[in-house]
Amino acid sequence: MNQNSKAVRFAGLSIAAGMLVGSSALNASAAPLAGVTGYTSSDATTVADNTLTTRSGVSQMLSSIVVTSEATAKSDAEAAAAAEAEAAKQAAEAAATEAAQYANVGIARVTDYVYIRSAADENSDYVGKLYANAAATVNGEEGDWYQITSGDVTGYINKQYLVVGDRDLINQCSRRYATVTTETLFVRSEPTTDSQVIGMVPMTDDLTVTDESIKDSGWVKVRVTEGEGYVSTEFVTLSTEYTLAESREAEEARLAKEAAEREAADKAAAAVLAKQQSKSSAAANQTYEASASSNGSAVVGYAAQFLGNPYVYGGSSLTNGTDCSGFVMSVYGAFGVGLPHSSSAMRGCGYGVSTDQMAPGDIVCYSGHVGIYAGNGQIINASTPSTGIIYTNVNYDNILAVRRIF
Repeated sequence: MNQNSKAVRFAGLSIAAGMLVGSSALNASAAPLAGVTGYTSSDATTVADNTLTTRSGVSQMLSSIVVTSEATAKSDAEAAAAAEAEAAKQAAEAAATEAAQYANVGIARVTDYVYIRSAADENSDYVGKLYANAAATVNGEEGDWYQITSGDVTGYINKQYLVVGDRDLINQCSRRYATVTTETLFVRSEPTTDSQVIGMVPMTDDLTVTDESIKDSGWVKVRVTEGEGYVSTEFVTLSTEYTLAESREAEEARLAKEAAEREAADKAAAAVLAKQQSKSSAAANQTYEASASSNGSAVVGYAAQFLGNPYVYGGSSLTNGTDCSGFVMSVYGAFGVGLPHSSSAMRGCGYGVSTDQMAPGDIVCYSGHVGIYAGNGQIINASTPSTGIIYTNVNYDNILAVRRIF
């Protein structure tokens, strides 16, 4: 209710009270209506005149109130209509802006990858590769070819391999995520600070956002090992991630780096073997020993010795308590491989393999979680405080990356 309509309502109540108290004044020349005028006279004629004047005043005041009410109602209706029109305009502008964002975005629809050519000619040299479900910006067209840019690669792709402007496909092939900007982020069961904490995530780790419809209230829904929960937008940065093209030079550098990392892993495993062979027979009776074999099965065999041990947030002790990334870090540490204590950072370690090529020992990365593939559709991982180190179905959640060390 606005201030004008409130004033009119109070005025109407005052006049109604006056008419009830002094209703006889409308039929006899007695006292004027209470609350309408304070003028009185002992002269009958004057009183009569005043009574007529008072009646006229009542009529004029009621007329004024009606006019004011009608004007206020009209003003309110016009304001509501204007607000509705402005909201519709803003919604249309937002929709147009969003549509423009998708209009020139293309997604590679191929089994593995498509070459990005230096010219609109299949016989021209390739300058990079656009992998399946990777995104590119369409800059223009030339016959049956799109001229595109993806990452640091610019070139041409045949139109048959790129789907352009499909909003659903673009969203399906991207990942909306929240990067933690505080030392420890609490994931809560409801979007309030009073609700239960279902999980904790360290700084710089990121979580997949599953719903941001209430972002304006300061919360978004994310996915963690314990399930879906809410995090405050005050303590995260929201971003969108796409898979982009890889230049020919970048591919060559990556392959060389991966070969060097495999060589380093083999040397580390050989060092473990030499160390074990030099141990005394007493040391050979230790409970936990890493195999000298530098292969994934040896990693799984070592990790399995710690099944049932506790989960501790921020920990890295395989016996006294560890979190998910601390578990993977410590297991591989036994083989002489240094890994970061961060589930998101592990997505950049070793080299990537597809999910259909997973082998025992591979590091499997999820939203806010990481484990070691144990074979037979299982990972071994420090799961949650209530479960500790256990086997879990590898497809319990969307896999973000599979990284191979050995």
